[in-house]
Parts: sequence; structure tokens; C-alpha cells
Amino acid sequence: MLNTLTPATIRETANALANVVNRTPIITSRSLNQQLGGLKLFLKAENFQRVGAFKFRGAYNALRQLSSEDKQKGVVTHSSGNHAQGVALAAKLLNIPATIVMPDDAPVIKRTATAAYGAQIISCSAAQREAVSAQLVDQHNYTLIHPYDNDHVIAGQGTAAWELIHDVPDLDIIFTPVGGGGLISGTALAIAALTPNIKLVGVEPAAGDDANRSWRQGTVCRLTAVPQTIADGLRTRFIGQRNLAIMRQYVTDMTTVTDQDIITTLQFVWSRLKIIIEPSAAVALAPLFCGHYHLPTGTKVGIILSGGNIDLTQCGFFHQLND
Repeated sequence: MLNTLTPATIRETANALANVVNRTPIITSRSLNQQLGGLKLFLKAENFQRVGAFKFRGAYNALRQLSSEDKQKGVVTHSSGNHAQGVALAAKLLNIPATIVMPDDAPVIKRTATAAYGAQIISCSAAQREAVSAQLVDQHNYTLIHPYDNDHVIAGQGTAAWELIHDVPDLDIIFTPVGGGGLISGTALAIAALTPNIKLVGVEPAAGDDANRSWRQGTVCRLTAVPQTIADGLRTRFIGQRNLAIMRQYVTDMTTVTDQDIITTLQFVWSRLKIIIEPSAAVALAPLFCGHYHLPTGTKVGIILSGGNIDLTQCGFFHQLND
């Protein structure tokens, strides 16, 4: 299915998912706009999506299109949490057996929720999750639902931006977090379908800048180790081929933020906006909030807050938020 995606695919997918996914709200803040020098920010709150993250969109879109035979055999995926939950819930809704390969260090709250949706969980080291998933496909003839390098997943993720652009049609630029590239590539196609003049910027943790380097060099760059960052949803070692192809065509810029930038942004969002987002979601806002990415006053900015699944009792940075 490589290179079969087009902007029109996002339109079709948005119509198909309209009665399944939550149409998440757009949040604005006068104090945030003022603090950022008069920018006009519109935050797409995917923390209010089913399973608490945008990942449900892509997971459901991929599973709904399986043949009856493939649905009966079951699916497998690998994920540290949000895609795991998305696949588990989608599989439950569609009555499909699901096996999820989760890294040993996956957040407890995400592991618990995945199990609660009825999926079978297999643990392994983060570096081995792709290999373990491949073994399960060989052994059981499962269908692999890749977390990001999958056309149907990409199309589903793009429906978040599709909604954002319909709700705020005159945006100048959109920022998204980047892990494997599913959200940013889907967002890129949504922009191309609706308003091609909107710029698109991807943001990664500085500890795992493989997508940034891949986008600039035109080839997939693989990290030798799993990135050590508090943004657990973005601990990917490489992006997908499909994702890179779309990013190279449509993405305007890529940038990175430090873990301290992420913590600083979380402090503001939790305390002033009164919403709970996870570190991976704060990544998209952090370059603007921390003053690393400058835009002209009055620029209308869309920010996709990717999710809100966070276990405060398990987070190593929790005490830092109170310093």
C-alpha cells in the first residue's frame, strides 16, 4: 500500500469515522496568547478522545477495513501505550482478538487500560518489540497493525487535523508532536486536502531527533538506542517509510525541545489551562511556550495536544513539577 495515500483519503476517512470518534474540543486561552506575544493559539484537545489520545482514530480506521477472515484470526501491534489502547478498544468494538506487545517500561496506566479493553499483553524490552511482533505474525498469522507506518493508521490520525481546520479554517500554521510520524503525516494530508497554504511544523524530544534528521536528510535515520525522554509516547528509534515520504512532500519545518522545556510547558497547561495532558502532548506547544520558535504577532496557530494518559504516581518528573 506504499504511496497509495492522497489528501482525498483523509476526506473519505473523516466521513467514515464521524460517528465513531469523539469530535474533540478546541481550547483557547487569552493568558497563553498574551504570554506568547500576541499569537492566537487553538489547541486541539485529543486528550478528550476515546482512550485519551488521537491514536484511537488510526487504530479503528485500520481494524474496520480488515477482511472477515483477518478479523477472525486477530491482530497484533507493538506500542508503549496509546496505540496499544487504541487497538485494544477498536478490537473490542469490532470483536477482533488483539495481542499487544508492550515494552517493559510502558506506563502502568497505559498497560492497565490496554488490558481492561480485553487485549492480550506480551512484554519485552523496548528494542525488541518489532521483532517480537513479527514472530507473532509468523506463528499465528495475525495481521500487524503498525503504529504509524500503515496507510489506514495515517489516514485515521489525519482526521484530528481535518476537524481542527474545519473548526478554525483560517489557521496559518499547525504544530504536532512527532514519534513514528503517523500524526504529522496524516495532518499533512489533511492540510493538503483543505488548505494547502497552512504551514506544518513537527516537534520531537531532543533526545530522540530521528524524524528531524530523517526529514532533513531524505532517508530514514535510526537511533541506536531507545530515546531516554519523559515523552514516553515519542520513544521511537525511527520513523516509517510512508511517513517520511509524506513529510518530505508537505512538512514545512522540524524542531526539537528538551525534557525541561516539556516540564515547563506541562506546568502551565496543568495549572493555568486546567487540563491534563501527557508529556508527549506538551511537546507540540513547548517550542512556542519556551520561546525557541518565533512567529509574528497575530499568527493563528493550531496545536494538536495528542493525549492525556499520565500516571502521576509513576512519573519520575512529578516532583520536578512542584519545585
